[in-house]
Amino acid sequence: MPRSVNAVASRKRRKRMLAKAKGYWGRRSKVTTVAKHSVEKAGQHAYSGRKLKKRVMRNIWTVRINAAARDNNTTYSKLIGALNKKNIDINRKVLAQLAYDNPAAFTEVVKFAMS
Repeated sequence: MPRSVNAVASRKRRKRMLAKAKGYWGRRSKVTTVAKHSVEKAGQHAYSGRKLKKRVMRNIWTVRINAAARDNNTTYSKLIGALNKKNIDINRKVLAQLAYDNPAAFTEVVKFAMS
């Protein structure tokens, strides 16, 4: 009796790995073992990238708020301190969007916080 190796499942698993590696250069997209390694590494980089994205976005918000605050004769730290002191609960993402999209509204927020 011939040895049963379940070639259907093995081929499906390898094809799925090669499909995930589609678009990679050279052996990374053609050889199963190399493609598997590349796909695993890509997953690791994607995971760490999702964590890093949160830090990067918060830094961008801070830079935007600071730039807009300096246009209104104050600084980021003074503005955030004044907002906290007045118990104005507005997060940095919304502040950055206001500063970018609607500078007049941001100016009103700054005036209210600094008064």
